[in-house]
Order: sequence, then C-alpha cells, then structure tokens
Amino acid sequence: MNLSTTVHDLKTLVLSYHPAIVVETVEEERVVRLLEAAASELRMPLFEWSVTRGLQRREVPQPIYGTTDPLGVLKHLAAMTVEALVHLKDFGPHLGQAAVQRAFREVADAYTRTRSTLVLTGDRVELPSGLAHLVVHLALQMPGEDELRGVVQNVLRAARAARRVDVTLGSGDMDVLLRALSGLTLNQARQALAYAVLEDGRLAPDDIQRIIDRKAQLIHDGGLVEYFPLEENRFEIGGFATLKAWLDRAKVGFGAEARALNLTPPRGMLLVGVQGCGKSLAAKFVARHWRMPLLKLDAGRLYDKYIGESEKNFHRATALAESMAPAVLWIDEIEKGFVAGGAEADGGVSQRLLASFLTWLQERKADVFVVATANDLDALPPELLRKGRFDEVFFVDLPDAAEREAIFRIHLRLRKQDPERVDLQRVVEASVGFSGAEIEQAVIGALYRALHAKRPLDTALVVEELGATRPLSVTRREEVERLRTMAQGRFVPVK
Repeated sequence: MNLSTTVHDLKTLVLSYHPAIVVETVEEERVVRLLEAAASELRMPLFEWSVTRGLQRREVPQPIYGTTDPLGVLKHLAAMTVEALVHLKDFGPHLGQAAVQRAFREVADAYTRTRSTLVLTGDRVELPSGLAHLVVHLALQMPGEDELRGVVQNVLRAARAARRVDVTLGSGDMDVLLRALSGLTLNQARQALAYAVLEDGRLAPDDIQRIIDRKAQLIHDGGLVEYFPLEENRFEIGGFATLKAWLDRAKVGFGAEARALNLTPPRGMLLVGVQGCGKSLAAKFVARHWRMPLLKLDAGRLYDKYIGESEKNFHRATALAESMAPAVLWIDEIEKGFVAGGAEADGGVSQRLLASFLTWLQERKADVFVVATANDLDALPPELLRKGRFDEVFFVDLPDAAEREAIFRIHLRLRKQDPERVDLQRVVEASVGFSGAEIEQAVIGALYRALHAKRPLDTALVVEELGATRPLSVTRREEVERLRTMAQGRFVPVK
C-alpha cells in the first residue's frame, strides 16, 4: 500500500470528525510524514508532543512552556481555538492516571464537534476501556514500492557524497531489489542497503542476495515465523506420486497464461494424516519443487496475554509472508492454533484467529501458497474442511512397500551408504506398518550399531533395529485405524 492511500484514509477520518486516532507502529518517522502530508492537504497546522520536549508546532522549534506534563498538555489543547492535527507520541501509558484519562475524554468530546484530531502513536497503545469508544485505529501498512525506491535513492545519494559508489543495477535488477526490501521498515531497509553499499563500495545484482539474507535474519529475530532459504531446501520425499502430479498442474496457476484467463493462483493445501508419515516433509518439498522460499508459522507463537495482540501477531506474520511473495507459508499442526470450540477456554482468541485466517486465505492478493498440516482430525474446525477453502485436502497414510523402499534409499544415501549393499526387499518386508520417520530412525539406529560393532552397515543390522522398534501403528493401533477410516473417501491420498 502506498503512503498516499494511508494519507487519504487519515484525511477521511479527520473530515468525518473522529476526535482521536491510534496508529500502532515502530515507524514514527513514517507517521510524521503521513501527518505532514495530511495536514498540508487539509491546510491545518500540525502539533507534536513528547514527554521530553512538550508540545510544539511542527514548523516552530520552540516548545510551548508548561506542556511536558501529560495533564498540562491536555489542558492546553482544551483551551486551543485553532483546528489542528496533534501528534501525541507514546501517550498511551499516561492514560493510566485518572486525571489524565478524564482530561483526555474532555478534549476528545470537544473535538467531536471540530476537525481537530488527536493522533496517538507507539509500538503498543493500550487504552482504558472507558476511552475505547472515542478512538479509531488506523493501520499503517509496510512501506510500498515508491517509499522503498526513495530509500534506495537517499542511501545512494548519501554514499556518493561520502565516497564514490558504483551502481551496476539494470532496470530489472531494481525491481528485484525493491521486492527484496519489501516487508522491511524504512529504517531496516536503509540499514540493509547501507550495509550492502558500504561493504564494497558498490551496489550490484549480487548484493540483492545479501539483502535477502539480512531480511531473513530479521524475520527470524521477530520470532513469529521461521525462514528456510530456497538454496538450503534440499528435502526429498519418497512416494507421494499423486501430490507431486497435483503440484505440477497447480504451478501453472502462478503464470501469465492463467492470469490472462482471470484465474487466481492456488491458495493452498491441507495435509492430514498419521504422525511421522511425511506431512512436514511434504510442506518443505512444495517450496523446493516450486523454487520458492519457505516460511514456517507455529500457530502457538501467535498467542499473547494482551487482548488483541494475538490477532496482531497473525497480521504481522501474514504481512511478512506476503512481503516474501511468491512464497510458501507452512502452518504446522494448524489444529493447535485454531481449535474448534476453544472460545470458552481462551476467551474466544482461537475463534478470532480462525476468522482472521479464513478471511486472509480468501482475500489475500500476494502469491502466498499455504501448506497446513494436521494430525488430529477431531480437533480441526469444520470451517477449514469446507469444500473450496483449500485447493485440495490430502491424506498422508502409512507408506506402502514401494514408498518404504524409496524412503530407505533416501536415508541411506543421505548418510553416505550405498543402498545396493542392503537387501532392500528384506528390510521393506521387515518394516510393514512403519512411518517414514520411524524408518529414518531405524537407519540411524542401525548405523550406530555398525559403528559400535566396528563393521559396515548391512541388512542384518537394519533388520535388527527394525525388530527392536515398536511402530506407532502398533502402540496406537486403534487411533491410527480410526484416523484412516475417517479419512477414507473424504480426502485425496497422496500416493
């Protein structure tokens, strides 16, 4: 979203006599630019307040005496006759005081009859319940292409003033660079660019990957999602022929020919099935097969003790995913984040998160393909299983003989073993009822046995390890059989 769109939204709120607006963001610099633009177009003065400087008119450097105190500034605003935009920085914590809260209410009540508007900003603005009806929230979206282009120009201008900088980006490279910067705040984009330029005195196409790596680190530091770069995604899956064929067909939905026919790109898939049978691996494989970055969202990380913060965390996570588009967003064990019937237990947070997720899944514009995995069919909200919610729902069952052979080959090669030195037919027969994860652990266990015995890995060691393992299909037979029965005829098998 361009800043001009947000300016229009702000002007609309001011002209419709909203007395107080809250903008929750860490980008105070962008809020100031937004307010300056709106004030200019509305031909209204802009005042700024902070607890350290007090109240001052934007173009006047001298603060107004006696306004550093929160109660004092509200008394001054109540007596002010000129219609103005008033930017109150980090004012939320002061509203915990009874006198300040009362004064804020009186100013806001008075401003409902004028165009004057209070704009409260901060990373998190918590309002007393008695003031909530006076305030409207304005979402400040991440910087758009025009703002990011301006950051690039400013960084290069500053670098050239300090020293000579070689820029070898073509017009196409500039578009790629701007996509790499999307999803970052202006300050983060500025820092990433400055690092790339100052390191070697140039801005070249190979610097774009360095910026993407920096962006990935910032995403990781944010704690909401985990980032898997494309070049590090080497995951393989054995079998899954139906799923692989579906991916080949669905990929065309991201192309220009599909857009020419007004076809929207595929939204996502849901993978349900037996634990350890490759659902998580399939999510990684989708990103590798389509050559897209992979973002993993642990739904449990969204929950926050503060009211409304869980939903904000979800919006931050999806905004990050959209900034990486085209990308694959993997939501692991989705039933744990959007639990059916959880309204009483968590105050309705899970239901609100589910509603937010379904709305975003239906209406998002960026090319983000969702891969959701689930182990417990009973816990899945019925809204997720409705036809058309996902492009397809796949069931991941225990691997058959051919799939088990493929899985053995993958894990033997991964650990530098020649699969032909093992009697694959014998180990496949010995692993009936084993999941892919259990086969992997059997190979690992057999290798430990080989190292301990100081002998090469052979068929006997693998069979011995398999015989010492009780698979999930045995220890939890009723649960596995019940899941397979429920899925039969309802979902598409991945085989």
